[in-house]
Amino acid sequence: MFCLEPVEPTPEIQSAFQQRESAVWKCLVGNARRWKGGTLVREYDDNGTRITLSAEIKERTGDAFLLKFSWNPRELTFAEMLEHTGKIPLPPYFHREAEEIDKTRYQTVYAANDGSVAAPTAGLHFTDEVFGLLKQKDILYDYVTLHVGAGTFKPVGEGGIEQHEMHTEQIVVGKALIEKLLRHRQNIIAVGTTSVRTLESLYWFGVKLQHDPEAHFNIKQFDPYDETIDHKLPPENALENVLKYMDKNRTDQLSGATQLMIFPGYPYRIINGMVTNFHQPRSTLLLLIAAWLGDKWKDIYQYALENNYRFLSYGDSCLFM
Repeated sequence: MFCLEPVEPTPEIQSAFQQRESAVWKCLVGNARRWKGGTLVREYDDNGTRITLSAEIKERTGDAFLLKFSWNPRELTFAEMLEHTGKIPLPPYFHREAEEIDKTRYQTVYAANDGSVAAPTAGLHFTDEVFGLLKQKDILYDYVTLHVGAGTFKPVGEGGIEQHEMHTEQIVVGKALIEKLLRHRQNIIAVGTTSVRTLESLYWFGVKLQHDPEAHFNIKQFDPYDETIDHKLPPENALENVLKYMDKNRTDQLSGATQLMIFPGYPYRIINGMVTNFHQPRSTLLLLIAAWLGDKWKDIYQYALENNYRFLSYGDSCLFM
């Protein structure tokens, strides 16, 4: 059972991880046809902590299920229960079970919040030593949160971009970061496609606020390609709209959701460059790269293949400006 996103008693991911006793989550289920109904129960013993975990199907939704989890001891939070009973959800193309070393290796040194189904792998290259070098060169950096969903692994099917459905992913961005973006408009380098989509989603939220000051931070996958939306709003104005919204709502932390799909023809608004790994064919991540590089991406990937660069999550990274 692969937990994707919380449903009850709250869809807000940080609060959901603090839930005790029971919770409903949207999940992928392996070998689902063999589950004929009823409640599945399993007992775990993790370093002296004995846990009983049960799961029952509430309903099916598309290619996923709504599962109700219940567990004992009841005082454990959902996050603690997962820590004792679950495994690191490695990308399926690893073709192996998670190992103990993956708990630290498949994790950024700056990770702070539970919730993402995958590590933002370009960030794996940023060690404490690298951050020290950035400081020496007076290169500023800050953090964003996007809880990566399983959609990042979903290939674009035969129906093409028009029929591909992006999963909704939750975003959290601090006010101080948005202020930095306004002060340093010429040199904004996103680390990873996750950060790219987060920062670009900020722009489209600012565009929505231009027309509706009460708009919700909820970016749909084809919003940037909607001809009825103003594509000419300068990035500075969009970010200022977001700051006004935060001031009005007296918050220093902006929370929202995005389905943003970036593919060739997308008009980048916030970033000036990106650090990213090499991605697999038919992925939305490769589409994002092609939108930034144009046809040049083919030459770059061909060079990487001919020179034995490593691809995917534990692979090499590159800087695109």
